[in-house]
Amino acid sequence: MRHMGLDRIALISDVHGNLTALEAVLADIEGRGIERIFNLGDYVGKGPRGQAVVDRCREVCEVNILGNWDDFLPDPDREHDSEGLRWWKKELREDQWAWLRGLPFCHDFLLSGRQIRLFHASSTSVHRRVRFDHDEAEYVGMFENTPATGDGPIPTVVGYADTHDPFYEVDLGRTLFNIGSVGNSLEDPTPVYAILEGVPDAHDPAPFSIQFVRIPYDAHAELEIARDLGMPELDGYEAEIIRGLYRGNFYADEPHTYHRRTA
Repeated sequence: MRHMGLDRIALISDVHGNLTALEAVLADIEGRGIERIFNLGDYVGKGPRGQAVVDRCREVCEVNILGNWDDFLPDPDREHDSEGLRWWKKELREDQWAWLRGLPFCHDFLLSGRQIRLFHASSTSVHRRVRFDHDEAEYVGMFENTPATGDGPIPTVVGYADTHDPFYEVDLGRTLFNIGSVGNSLEDPTPVYAILEGVPDAHDPAPFSIQFVRIPYDAHAELEIARDLGMPELDGYEAEIIRGLYRGNFYADEPHTYHRRTA
């Protein structure tokens, strides 16, 4: 029996143009009867159907947040270029370029007496990466107000994405978690999303949970779609969605090793 007053929010992120994975995750969310979906960014790039992903997320997501790819891919002043970047940008409509770059940086709300903040990568920028083996200063910094977040209530729970590497950490009286990636999950390439459950807008403590869900899908079918559409970097996409190996490591011919930093 559900606790009276509890609400569930699905958190998705880093779809990266992988419509096949997105639809599998959305079907699971719908099957659980969850009606609220918050998206933490990176709708586009890496995969072949960014345009359809943007349209679908605008349709079903209550909250949409800016990701690093959403900011830099449509940037008219972007200096870095490649065949892939040109292809992924051109696959989008021009109205989507403006929509992506205009997305909010973060989303703050109250759930079960906990002040929650969601953003894509860090408290300072969508382009600053904080990995799971961060140090204490990086951890503390994720909870701070910055010019990017604004001066809202200081969060006690922060959820983010960007690294395609889900984790959950509690320390110093605060909770930090990463929801992983729907369309480009690394290590385990199975799409992953998170479910928050609690009492919305409640100032008093109440039951609260964070759940991670992995949803199998037909990655080989997604790869065939990318091939049929003539998408560049197809071998890099295959390394990521089939083997869970980041394309940067694949193209550099680097071995797949344990990814914790060595001191």
